[in-house]
Amino acid sequence: MLKHIFPPLSLRGVGGEAFCLALSALTLVSCFSDDTTLGDRPLAEIVIDSTSVAEVYNINKNETLTVTPKFSQTNGGKTVTTTWEIDQKVYSNEPTLTFTGKELGSWNCRLILENEDGKTFYPFKLNVNSPYEEGITVLSADADGRPFISFMQKPIGNEQAMFYDYDCLEVNNPDMHFASMPADIVQSAGSLIIACQGKGMSGEDVPTLYYINEKTMVVENMLSVTEYDDFKPTILGIPSMDASGVAYPVMCENGKVYEFSTTEGALVKPTKLKYTYDQTMIVRDNGTGWNYELLTWDKEIGALVQIYNGYGPYYCSKNYHQTRATCTGTNNYFDGRTFCNMTLVRMTDAQSATADPQILVVVNNGMLVQKVVLSTSLWKYNFDTSETVLDDNGGTKIAMVGECPLTPTTPTIANMTYYSLLFAEGNKVRRWNYTTSQLLTAADVLQTVGSADAVITGFEMSADHKKTYVAFYEPTKSGKNGSLWVIDTDKGTVLEKYDNVFYRPVKMIYKKK
Repeated sequence: MLKHIFPPLSLRGVGGEAFCLALSALTLVSCFSDDTTLGDRPLAEIVIDSTSVAEVYNINKNETLTVTPKFSQTNGGKTVTTTWEIDQKVYSNEPTLTFTGKELGSWNCRLILENEDGKTFYPFKLNVNSPYEEGITVLSADADGRPFISFMQKPIGNEQAMFYDYDCLEVNNPDMHFASMPADIVQSAGSLIIACQGKGMSGEDVPTLYYINEKTMVVENMLSVTEYDDFKPTILGIPSMDASGVAYPVMCENGKVYEFSTTEGALVKPTKLKYTYDQTMIVRDNGTGWNYELLTWDKEIGALVQIYNGYGPYYCSKNYHQTRATCTGTNNYFDGRTFCNMTLVRMTDAQSATADPQILVVVNNGMLVQKVVLSTSLWKYNFDTSETVLDDNGGTKIAMVGECPLTPTTPTIANMTYYSLLFAEGNKVRRWNYTTSQLLTAADVLQTVGSADAVITGFEMSADHKKTYVAFYEPTKSGKNGSLWVIDTDKGTVLEKYDNVFYRPVKMIYKKK
């Protein structure tokens, strides 16, 4: 005789064994057999406590999920066995599920509880997500000079930002030995590309470029360079979306440039930027991989150099497509149209909430330290003269006489919301309004971070420009001596502090989703 535990659906099997299948409001499915004499013994039905098992679990990569189901039996306590299925495969028979998300994905799962009278099923979904989707990414160097990546996840709603202060590289690449002396990190075409200088040209610690999956922090490819003795990379001139067959500049410590094809994984001597350049480079693109602009500074002749969509180099002057040979400084006056025969003080990308940011260039022209603001679109077509010339909208100047506290490598960040340039001076964040005639030496101290010995090495800014992230370290301290403070860009007040979360910060970027 068959007794219905969850009516009305029942199935009778071969050999006198009966089953019943039903889906309860808790998505439980029970199936019990009746092997009692005359069917007069009550069955021990297993009932799972719905508060102890969820229908959907979301965990991050490398996070461990623990689930201990609670259940009861309607008639007596019989021995119960447990089976956990993940992706239609038996994962464990332990009473408690312990699962570590080693890879990203989404799986259909089941909890099966069984006694001698039958089974109860509980289906659920398990999602392993990336903890590194979007947020501040800090590349630092530990005491041995090895790269260390920290990540601060973009907060959701009013939640506090989650800062992962462990080494994302080591956690996700436990058996990998990384080259030392990290220098730069960029986000491009689904990867984070890291440049490490290494300490020599032999052995394991050689100059290396790493491709790291931006969602998992797993190394997917790498290029070790031993054929060029002077290859000590400092700046990666790579746009956010790369293109097949295009080689992008990689600047080295000596100011020389090599070209790197991200799709072919090849490094070659330069075909475009063949001279010596200051340690500054601006790379901007629209996310398509082809429309991109690159600006650097020719140190030998003192001139602003542009590569546009892979073409060039062009030297910034009134006339479009000026070559290096014609950049002689014949018209060596400072009107925003020529930069020949000048010494670069600092070049900074002024971020904008729109698609038209500016380029802030501070140069030294004899006795004067002067500033030029250039729009993103450096050139415009003049229909009256049928000539392409430098955009006058970006050609303004302010002359500043006196000492200048900036160098080509001074940590800076600028924005067009407050028209301010923030720059580092030891442990001080100073603010200069670059649309006024204010002297750089008179720039306000917006905020002071850390101790008197602290050294600021980098800035980053939120998309709305309201928050500025300040990365610094304490050179007199050992261990994790690097910290990240978040300040109000306009008022300078400290909003958040993350102390001793990494080592000496080398580069900080906002990793986009």
